[in-house]
Amino acid sequence: MGQNSVRGEGTRGRVPRARELGWDDELHGAAEATGAGGDEPGEKAAAADAPASTRAERRRGTAAGAGRGAAGGAGAGGRAAARRRAKKSGKRKVLRWVAITMSVLILGTAGAGYLYYEHLNGNIRGGSRAGGDSGVQKAPPNALGDTPLNILLIGSDSRADAKNVALGGGKNLREAKPLADVQMLLHVSADRQNASIVTIPRDTIVPIPECKGEDGSTFQATNTAPINETLGRGGPGCTLTTWESITGVYIDHWMMIDFAGVVAMADEVGGVPVCVKTGVWDRPTRRVKGGSGLKLKAGTTEIQGKQALQWLRTRHAFGNDQGRAKAQHMYLNGMVEKLQKQNAWSDTGQLTGLAETATKALQVSDELKSVKKLFDLSMQLKNVKMNRLTTATVPTVEWSQDRNKLQMVKSSADKMWAMLRDDIAFDKNGKPATAKPKPSTPAKPKATAEAPGSFAVTVANGTAGTDEAPVEGRAKAVTETLTGKGFTQAEASKEAQPREDSVVMYPKADGDQGRANAVSVAKALGLPEAKVRPDAKVEGITLVVGADWREGAVFKAPAVEAGDLPAGADDKSTCMDIYSVYKWDGKS
Repeated sequence: MGQNSVRGEGTRGRVPRARELGWDDELHGAAEATGAGGDEPGEKAAAADAPASTRAERRRGTAAGAGRGAAGGAGAGGRAAARRRAKKSGKRKVLRWVAITMSVLILGTAGAGYLYYEHLNGNIRGGSRAGGDSGVQKAPPNALGDTPLNILLIGSDSRADAKNVALGGGKNLREAKPLADVQMLLHVSADRQNASIVTIPRDTIVPIPECKGEDGSTFQATNTAPINETLGRGGPGCTLTTWESITGVYIDHWMMIDFAGVVAMADEVGGVPVCVKTGVWDRPTRRVKGGSGLKLKAGTTEIQGKQALQWLRTRHAFGNDQGRAKAQHMYLNGMVEKLQKQNAWSDTGQLTGLAETATKALQVSDELKSVKKLFDLSMQLKNVKMNRLTTATVPTVEWSQDRNKLQMVKSSADKMWAMLRDDIAFDKNGKPATAKPKPSTPAKPKATAEAPGSFAVTVANGTAGTDEAPVEGRAKAVTETLTGKGFTQAEASKEAQPREDSVVMYPKADGDQGRANAVSVAKALGLPEAKVRPDAKVEGITLVVGADWREGAVFKAPAVEAGDLPAGADDKSTCMDIYSVYKWDGKS
């Protein structure tokens, strides 16, 4: 296989326990990276800014100094301090993330707490949410006014950092464009009661839209590239735009991690439980070079440090990329379950460590680039029960043009994307909602659609999709339906536009009025409003009849129930099977 088949996954994080793992501290900056010895700039500033009495109390490990600090501020100075503290109260709500002794920080050293909060903010690296224009709109709110939350999790194989070269090898790849070898969409339901994690294997061939890099460079669209190349075609924003274009699901944020970040996070939680049915040793063989080096005895093991990275990068021992996705999902399930058992969301000490490590290990889209926003995000995830967290991999088959590449099974992928768009749970363990809708005043439409016959509509045949023959005369048939409903300026295009999903596009420059007119076209044909999208290139309202609408005058979305995943998609496993060549007896 090509280069993208041997490079692993894993943001520019830090590597704790470097000496214990046999690595050079100077090379990895382990002490500086983990804040060992209080050497972080924010910590020094916070300590220096705190009153001497408070520092003494902190050293003795008591909370008495907090009370004296508050009492000692009586009078005009105390009132002024109170006003300053009130001004910063919004940020102090997040100090459970960043303080081992919250009471001391809030009551006695508000200034020090604020400096540490800003120190954590300074750790976080961000980037543009999207790298292109997919035209996908955020899902409308449900009856309670809530919307689903979608986050794209990306594992980068970048070797740009010395730590990542040491962990993943490939000194010759320092200048190579990074690959997004792990891509998982985390979907959290609008009611925050269930969640799903969906993987598209890294070698899957997909259409990648035009993307722009952070430096302004443009990457032209392509229809025949593996999905992991999106990261090198404009950064994580391009990966997000590609997912939106494929799925029709609006993605709120992305989060990216690299080799060193994986190691740091695994160490911070104290290890993640994984299981193999037999001993495993993922090593080079006569026929297959490479291998992650993973070596585990049969049963459950809590892995951390370099071993955690080996687990996430192992492919051959788990059979293929689909097996590796299953192992990665097992790892994520194990981490979430362990954090919930540790009550990490309310344990101030653990949150401190997690905050310090996570803000260094993760790179996030700009909308998440603050401690408060990351904290608010975590609070939305903490109540999802394990039996309502589903992991799935999109079913794939060999690509017809290259057996080392994959293509999605269209019917399976379409069903999964529809479930995500409609916020239908991947599991069957939910109960009917009992909450009553909040009373609200209906929002006034931004614009009213013009008369159907007053604007032109172009109808294009896109029923060929990516792997099917087109339905002849489809554009003409739908045009006749529109004409019969009053859209007298509707006209069939002679140019085919192969597309997986049907969509109604309108010129982006037409704004609210263009959208209102396009929505009226969609409603006339039974298309959901989510299929109406702005486009900078179309000259007028354009309906593309996609491969999901090959017959009938009115669009009918397939009925899907909770838990009705396509065969082979749900990949939750309690213990991994090992390919025979890589089984290990636990002795040699």
